[in-house]
Amino acid sequence: MTRFLQQYATRIVWLMAAWLFATAASAVEADFVVAADGTGNFRTVQEAINAVPDFRKNETRIFIKKGIYKEKLVLPGSKTNVVFIGEDRDQVVLTYDDFAAKKNIFGEELGTTGSSSFFLFGDGFRAENITFENSSGPVGQAVAVRIDGDRAVFINCRFRGCQDTLYPHGEKSRQYYRSCIIEGTVDFIFGWSTAVFDRCTIICKEHGYITAPSTNEESSFGFVFLDCEITGPAPEASFYLGRPWRPFGKSAFLRCHLAGLVKPEGWHNWNKPDAEKTAVFAEYQNHGAGASPATRVSWAKQLTDQEALSYTPENILGEWVTPFQQIP
Repeated sequence: MTRFLQQYATRIVWLMAAWLFATAASAVEADFVVAADGTGNFRTVQEAINAVPDFRKNETRIFIKKGIYKEKLVLPGSKTNVVFIGEDRDQVVLTYDDFAAKKNIFGEELGTTGSSSFFLFGDGFRAENITFENSSGPVGQAVAVRIDGDRAVFINCRFRGCQDTLYPHGEKSRQYYRSCIIEGTVDFIFGWSTAVFDRCTIICKEHGYITAPSTNEESSFGFVFLDCEITGPAPEASFYLGRPWRPFGKSAFLRCHLAGLVKPEGWHNWNKPDAEKTAVFAEYQNHGAGASPATRVSWAKQLTDQEALSYTPENILGEWVTPFQQIP
């Protein structure tokens, strides 16, 4: 063997050892490993969820290897402080294809909630580097994730769907999304929860409404978008920033880049004139072709500098969210 080949072989051995060490380290950091090819503790995500002890106070970390996992998932309320860590955001896909008009075995329609690919009830959930998907396509309401648990965190995750993609459902649920991608058509971020979207990318497809909040009257905030990118393949002036599903719906966009796909009027009243008096739809220092304070509907709000100071993740969600803001 020539010296060159010896050096090449040594290099290959070193790289393989480094790879094996990194893989082992990932497994050591996780309590369970899910792998569709059978190289982990479980082949399915639901099996790993089922193995988590009920009401555990410490985190249970589940590492999910690359693969497409077609499962209708349920994280029960008894499975607390569960963490999903994907090997690669775009190559770890948790998906299902139910939709609202689809019939169950009794011939009844599933409805919006029943269409969900993932039901999330446990408190203290966190997900990193994962794609959550409803793959049914443009067939009406089809939810990728419905979240009821409190203190839910999503970091570098992707939510794929069309109508009703992301359902922050729990009335008392607080949720934080950091550097996530959320895509859809009509009302694709909707529900009762209080949620902060921090430096996320919102992808608008075809035409529709980004948010449809149903915030309770006593809630100070609904959906808050901070320093986000509102973009996508939708045509010019084809999307509203939001409309009130319930009378006291609240959505706010602060320091966001709005592409020209945002309609000049910005907001819609859902043909509910009375909601114009109760809904709180706000903006602050947005920029881009779709940012147009002068043409917004008269009942929408442009925040003052002083009012904008209250729109911080800590003030909206609580101090528990602070460590996650430090993640690049």
